[in-house]
Parts: sequence; C-alpha cells; structure tokens
Amino acid sequence: MKIDIQSKKGLTTVLSISVDKKSIQKKMEERLSKVKDQVSLKGFRPGKVPSSVIKSQFGKAIYGEVIDQLLKESTTKAIEEKKLKVAGQPKIDLKSFGEGKDLNFELKLDILPDVKLKPLEKISIKEYEIDVENKIVKEKIKELLQQNKDYKEVGDEIKSEKDNQITFDYSATINGDKFEGSEGKGVQIILGKDLFLKNFDKELIGLKKGQEKIINSKLPPNHPKKELADKLALFKCKVIKIQKAIPSKLDDEFAKKMGAKNLIDLENLVKSQISLQYKQTLESITKKKILDELEKIHNFDIPGNLLENEINLISQSQKEEDKKKFKKQNEQAASSRIKIGLVLNEIGEKNKLKVNDEEIKKEIQKQVQSMPGQEKLILDYYQKNPSASQNIKGQIYEDKIIKFIKTKVDLKKIKVNLTEAQKIIDEFTKASSQKISQKESDSQRTKREKSKKISKK
Repeated sequence: MKIDIQSKKGLTTVLSISVDKKSIQKKMEERLSKVKDQVSLKGFRPGKVPSSVIKSQFGKAIYGEVIDQLLKESTTKAIEEKKLKVAGQPKIDLKSFGEGKDLNFELKLDILPDVKLKPLEKISIKEYEIDVENKIVKEKIKELLQQNKDYKEVGDEIKSEKDNQITFDYSATINGDKFEGSEGKGVQIILGKDLFLKNFDKELIGLKKGQEKIINSKLPPNHPKKELADKLALFKCKVIKIQKAIPSKLDDEFAKKMGAKNLIDLENLVKSQISLQYKQTLESITKKKILDELEKIHNFDIPGNLLENEINLISQSQKEEDKKKFKKQNEQAASSRIKIGLVLNEIGEKNKLKVNDEEIKKEIQKQVQSMPGQEKLILDYYQKNPSASQNIKGQIYEDKIIKFIKTKVDLKKIKVNLTEAQKIIDEFTKASSQKISQKESDSQRTKREKSKKISKK
C-alpha cells in the first residue's frame, strides 16, 4: 500500500492511497477459499465446488466485499501511519478500481486543530460561598410550622370558620345532568385558601357538622373536559367533619415530624437546603465564567464538518424560518461549544484526567437513590442504552476538568449572604438576556444593511 499527502490546506488534508492488484488478488483468493467451504451448489459435494464456478457466480459480490474491507483497513492504516487526529468521518473518493487493476482512491480528512494551551494562572475567577443567616433559617422554620399544623375536630354545634379544615361530600349537576367528576366523597379543603373552586370556600363558612347547602359555582376555564369549562354547576354539599387548626409547637417532636433528629438538626437541614438552592446556580455561573475565559484566551480554527454537525444539532428543533433568522447565532453557539470542548479535552489529556467504571456506577447509583420506587426502570434504561452511560462519563469527565482548572486559576472565594447571592444571579441572568438580544439586533442590522446594498444595485 502506498500513501501520499496529496494536499494540505488549513485543517483539511487529502491523502492519495493506492493498493496494488497483487494484494487485492490475495484477498480475493482468501475470501474465495472461505466461501468454498460454506457454499452448497447443486451437482457438487459440500466444500468441493471449484473456485472458478464460485468466482463466476459470486465473483462481483466477493470483489465488492474485498474492496470494502480494503478501504476500511487502508484508511485506518493511513491515519495511523501519518499520525493524524481526525475530526469526524473521512470522505472517500474512488479514482480507479476493477478486477485485475490497482485500487486508487483519495481520502479527504478534517484534522483536529493543534490546541496550544494558554497559562490558566492568568485567569481570575470568583467562587461564591453562601452564608445563610440564622434569621432566614428561623423564618423558614416558621413557614414550616404554618404549613404543618395539626387539626382537631370541633364539637357538633360549632360552626365552621376561616382556616378550619372541612371534610364534605358533594353531588353536582349542570342543567340537572350529572357529568364526569360530579361526585366527591370525603373531600378536604382548608377554608379561605380558595383551592377548590373560586369563591367556593366562603359558602361553606358558618356551617355545622351534618348540615347541607346548595352552592352555585362555575367550573374552571381550564377544565380537562373543554365542554365543561366555565359552565355553571349546582353543588349539593354535606359537611362531614370540621377541624380546627392547632399551631404546632417548635420542639424536637416537630423536628422529628420534619425528618430531623432534633431541633438543632432541623435548623442545620433547613440551612443546608437553602444554601443548596443558591449554591448550584452560583456554581453554574462560576463554571460559565471559566468557560468564557477559556474561549477568550484560546484562538484556533475549527474543522468545517464538526461545525456543520454542531449547527445541525443546535437547530434540529427549529423551524426553517428560524434556522435562517438565527443562522449567525447558531453558528456562534456551535463554534463556541466546539472550541470550549476541544480546550477542555486538551486540558484533560495533558493532565491525564480519566473516568473509571466505578465512578460511572456511583453516579448511576445516585440517580437510583434519588428516585425511590423506580430503581429497576433506571438500571434497565442504562443497561439498554450504552450512549446514556457515555453521557454520564462525559459529564463526570467535564466536572473533573473544571475542578482541576479551579486549582490552577486565580480563584477568589467570596462569602455572600442570600440577598447578595440573589443579586449576583439576577445580574448574570440579565446580562445573558441582553447578550442574546444584542446578537438578535446585530443579526437584524446585518440583514438591513444587505437589503440596502441590494436595493442600491
């Protein structure tokens, strides 16, 4: 086999490859020999069919198989021999082939760029640590007390009041006719919350246990059955039980009801939950800023086929008119993703960061534990979808690289309270929205300028 570099332009390399006819003939004979042992033809004993007969009947198909095999083998060998880092699938252009001839073809390859890493120490990044004040924790626990009241049944002669929990049965009709969902048994509502039907609660205030009342009320406009939406229904209600709210006492027993060991443990759990809500968002902001800085300080060309594939991926759910409208934004987003991915991968390879099977299993196990009752479903999904496990591997690998980068950059750890944390999140969200709006404005301006040029012509 002969391999020559035909041309090299930017990240595109074209190799000229030729396989001599003797090598092809040898492969043909090997394949004919295998087929001879397998084929069964009328008039010949198994394994005794002459090669000439097999060649006359199956020669073209066998030649096609041999050429296909040689193309794959020689492509792999050429890439290895020339030590090329290929981006995407190579393109093969057959020049000459045929029985008794050499096989000549060109191999067009998009090559991954040589990513020269810039010093990470020059990057300055802020990482935020949440300081949840005791005042906030106490307010949250107060909310839990309000939301988790106990209820005690009142006497038969006591009338229902706002904030009571009332249990009732109902039977409803529209124009005298029953409808789906027109009957309810043991329905519980808290009077004043207005969670059943609008203004329905107030009609049940002032009733005693065992009393009945007819209530006219409109069904909601978003009723699942469209034909029932906004219809006026007549509800015949009977009060079964009235319960008065008893404020929960803030003690260790209440803490245990909330899943904590004691009151101190409850405070720590609430503090941890509040912190986690903000921590995840702030960590994603820090990560985004790291990625933005990496993109900013690295400059290299991107293989055309990778860019095209990424653009297709980004725009696959867009309508045709949106693909045209957001063409520039899609290209920028695709370019950014690829560039960052190549830089992260280079950092990972240079620093020998790897992901082992045990780490993947642990991550899957975390997902299993977070969804009780669906353990088998999740495990079956990962067993039947190897690509899903690969996605987890990719995420773990990226997290490892980001963690490594944080040890190298100028990382300023800043402690912030919840007000400051919310301000940081709001400013980041606003800046991101403005960036998108600016890109859309730039795109519209470019279109207007093009239109002006065309009209002038």
